[in-house]
Parts: sequence; structure tokens; C-alpha cells
Amino acid sequence: MKPIKLPEPPASPRGMAGIPDIFEGGVNGVLRRAVIIGNGYPSSENQSAGLVRALGLSNNQTLHRVTRPSGGINEYLHWLPVSIHKKLYYIICLVCGYSRRLLTRSGKKLVPLSRENSGNIGLSSVLEADVRSIVRMAKETFEKEGPLLVVACGRDTISIASSIRRMASENVFVIQIQHPRSHIHRFDMVITPQHDYYPLTPQGQEQVPRLLRKWITPCEPPDSRIVLTTGALHQVDSAALRAAASAWHEELSPLPKPLLVVNIGGPTRYCKYGTDLAKQLVASLHNVLESCGSVRISFSRRTPDKFSNVILNELGTHPKVYIWDGEEPNPHMAHLAWANSFVITADSVSMLSEACSTGKPVYVIGAERCTWKFIEFHQRLRERGLVRPFTGFEDMSESWSYPPLIDTQEAASKVRKALAERGWRLLQ
Repeated sequence: MKPIKLPEPPASPRGMAGIPDIFEGGVNGVLRRAVIIGNGYPSSENQSAGLVRALGLSNNQTLHRVTRPSGGINEYLHWLPVSIHKKLYYIICLVCGYSRRLLTRSGKKLVPLSRENSGNIGLSSVLEADVRSIVRMAKETFEKEGPLLVVACGRDTISIASSIRRMASENVFVIQIQHPRSHIHRFDMVITPQHDYYPLTPQGQEQVPRLLRKWITPCEPPDSRIVLTTGALHQVDSAALRAAASAWHEELSPLPKPLLVVNIGGPTRYCKYGTDLAKQLVASLHNVLESCGSVRISFSRRTPDKFSNVILNELGTHPKVYIWDGEEPNPHMAHLAWANSFVITADSVSMLSEACSTGKPVYVIGAERCTWKFIEFHQRLRERGLVRPFTGFEDMSESWSYPPLIDTQEAASKVRKALAERGWRLLQ
């Protein structure tokens, strides 16, 4: 098997040959800082952080998180745009006189926004996503610090990111990750998987009632400001894998090889499954255990207890199998570095994208249960030779490879090009 070369992260920002940036074209044209607009979901914030890392700005980034009221009646309002949700919640509190009976009728405690806005993606602090304060900062520091890169991901961040661009278009470059569904012109760039355009395909059109087709978006082909990827963006690159491999060397190096890593997500609207898939996974793993040196299994936050219990009951005491208990430190990056092959449930675009960036064998279980645009996603992975179905008849001592999926690095290259067209550049 030929050695696989993974993309290297950009070098840390520095002036060229020690020359101050002001003599290299003016500080106003050098982009050296980033603001991430997050929604509290690790999968979304990881995509933004991954792009910022690929652009070489991870040492000068801040996270501003959009938060919603939670608990009680708020659990029924999450379908609303976040700004409307907050206003409606405020009105309900006024009308009801902060009635705890109404607001907590579901039995769940209300969570103040300040407590919600905790946890991060490796950043030292997390700030409230306030449009006016970000716009003011971008304008007031433009002459000294140059333009500001704003990267957002997820539905709740759309209004924040678009408002920042509208109010400070001369001072910011705004990137929205994942398709915003309408009004693409609100952003300088949109980075989204190709399967988000599945409704435009003949297969996608057949699944949409004719009367509803004009409301199903996207309703037009992508324009020049849209960057299409195969999968999700992430923070996996050769430097991250080397660091994880070194940090976990003592624990993972002695394990018998080949090492099979199993990553389990959870059912979604477009990829539904239950304990029947868990039993299928257990049976298939039993079949391949003989050709494995060791197996390490991880569950995600979305994995239902009834699913994980099947795995724990059937494999929890097997001498070749280790099941991560969910406690820190998280071995995920180390598993990507040390694994010889992967088995991943079909529901997780993020986990599949990360594994496919390693160039190692990736097996998928449950793809036949996916519907809608997930069908398109899995079809593209198979066509590129990135994944194979997990049948239980594999010999894990045999390996295969492919050109690694480098969506994040390719998207970063498109960002650099767009910045250059605007007369801006990243500090190299």
C-alpha cells in the first residue's frame, strides 16, 4: 500500500522576512483574526473551527455563541428563528408574571442563558453572539487590525452572520457553512455539501410533492460564491493526528494490531434505525473479531441508551474489545491516528468525513436505511472509493486506501482566492 500524505496545516502567521505588514501592501488588506459564530452544537462549531485552522488563524480566534432559552415551554419553540424565540419567550414571561408552573410544565428546569453559554471547542472563552458588539469591534479596529473573518455554521447563526455583513460589509468577510436555504447574497461565501442540492436532482424532485416544490430550497443551482464539498469540514490534519498519536502513544501503541475503531452515532430524521441495527453490528463484529487485534468502540451524544446497551451487553466483556465510557479525555482524535480501519454508522456526516480524511479503510453500516439527501451523500462516498459497506465478512488484516478527502483544505483554498479578489490576503 502506498503511503498517504495528509494535508499540513498552514504555518503560524508571521511577517515575510521580518518585514512589517504595513510595507507589504497595507495593514488594512491583511486578515489576521477570526470570529466564530457558534450554536452550541459541537458538530457545527467543529466545522467552523476546522476552516479557521486550515486558514492559519486558530491562534487568533474567538467564539461568540448564539443561545436560546431552554427548559419548560422553550422545548416547543426551537423550530422558531432564534431572534423570534427570544422575543416570544420574553413576552410570555411578562404576560405570565414569570409563572414557573407554565414555563416548567414539562418538568425541566429553565436554564439561564449565562449558564447555557458554557463549554467550548478548545477556546479560552465563549462570548454571547451580539451583532452590534461584533460590528463595532470590526469597524473600530479595522485601521489597526485589518479586516475580520466571520465564520458561522448552523441555522441559528444565519441571522447573526448576515446582519454582521449587512452592517459592516467593508470591514468583514462572512462565511456561512451549511446551506442557509435562501438569500445566498447575504454572505460573502457559503460552504455546503453537494448533497444539500439534492432537491434539484431528478431523484430528489420525485420525493417532493409537486405543490411543495417551489418552497423546497435550494431552488437554484449554486453560483460563484458557493463552495461545494463532499462531506463536512473538520479539524483533522496531519499535525493534529501526529499530536494525538504522540499524546496517546503509551496507551494505544501496545494494543494488538490491526486496530478496528467503531464510531456509533444515533438515528436522525433521514437515517432511522433502532436496536435491530445494533444487533446487526454486534453480529458483524463477532464475525471479524478473529482477524482483529483489538477493537475500540465509541458512542456519541446522540446514541440512544437502548442501542448502546445492546453493544455493552454483547461485547462489553470481550477481551479484544474496549468501549469508551464517555469520560474525558476523549480518545477520538487518537483513534483516528492509531486505527488501521473504521466502522461508522451511516447517520454521521462528520464522523465519516473525518475518517475519510485519513485515507484508511472506512466501512459503513446502516446506509441502506438512509433517505433523502443522505442517499446522495453515501453514493458520492462510494463512487470515490472512500467507503465500503460493512458486511461482517471482511478480513481486517487486509487493507486498502484512496486519496484522502480534503474538503477543509480545498474550501480554505477557495477562501484565499475570494479574499485575493477583494484585495485582501491572509497573513502568511
